[in-house]
Amino acid sequence: MSKQYLTTHTLDDAHVTDIFSLAVTPTQIISASGSSGLKIHSTTDPDFPPSQTLDRAHKLGCHHVTTSKNGLKAASAGFGGEVKIWSVQDGQWTEEGKIEVLSGASLADGNKAGEIWAIALSEDGQYLASTTYDGRINVWDNLAERQKIREYETKGSFGMCIDLSVDGRFTASGHENGGVYVFNNDTGRLLHSLPGLVKPVRAVAFSPGGRLLAAAGDAKVIALYDVSSGEQVANLMGHGAWVTSLDWSDTGEYLLSGAFDGKAKVWSIDQRTCVATHTETEKTLWAVKWLPKTGKNEGFATAGANRSISFYREATGG
Repeated sequence: MSKQYLTTHTLDDAHVTDIFSLAVTPTQIISASGSSGLKIHSTTDPDFPPSQTLDRAHKLGCHHVTTSKNGLKAASAGFGGEVKIWSVQDGQWTEEGKIEVLSGASLADGNKAGEIWAIALSEDGQYLASTTYDGRINVWDNLAERQKIREYETKGSFGMCIDLSVDGRFTASGHENGGVYVFNNDTGRLLHSLPGLVKPVRAVAFSPGGRLLAAAGDAKVIALYDVSSGEQVANLMGHGAWVTSLDWSDTGEYLLSGAFDGKAKVWSIDQRTCVATHTETEKTLWAVKWLPKTGKNEGFATAGANRSISFYREATGG
């Protein structure tokens, strides 16, 4: 069974440089790029009009932006090593504070680029998980003055991606050496070191129910793991280039992936097959995200090296 998605809108030249990251709330989409500002567009209007720009959010540009599932908090990580926490009221975002990395004499002069790379927020925005250039995973408590409450060690390889399970129990990270790790946040211990990918892992994502973890990257394969057992339960094959981004649909029925060759794919988890492929551009897609559901139709957005954001909506049979 294949599905059809139609391009409903494209925001051409949404940023002046590559768009590296997208994040969504129930009513908005936030985009981050190599330029200093974060841009916010409304997803409740079919034209996706701009609703706010956070000028000079990150002086050297921003490589990751993430939102809490409840839509009330956002976090953004800049190329200068700084992380900002944002909160929203009446659709307008304001800076709530910064994550300061000041542990150890070598960091006495403030944040170092690479000390925080990939980031993820818990469902309520209380916890922020982050990776580092040397494989450590940190968890911060935004309610306790953004103090670090967990530090996990891996084998020293650059942490390229991270995710928190919806219930906040687990942290997963993907690394340059192909390592994928799952940590139990309750016990503070490593739960699984997952085999199978070997090459750099650029995206990890827990399913909405937390039962499965998807991981992908330069191996061009999307691996699915059972979170409780650590067993690899499927390989989703079909991408011909590095996989750069993953996102689960709200129900967990479908997985969205974006790749270095500009292709976005939708996968049926039940059937373990690709049910839709779209190429808006031959340039790299750095980010793909499902949009908040409107009615019965699912939609998603893609962004990357062509500096535009494209929006797709499921075609209906009438």
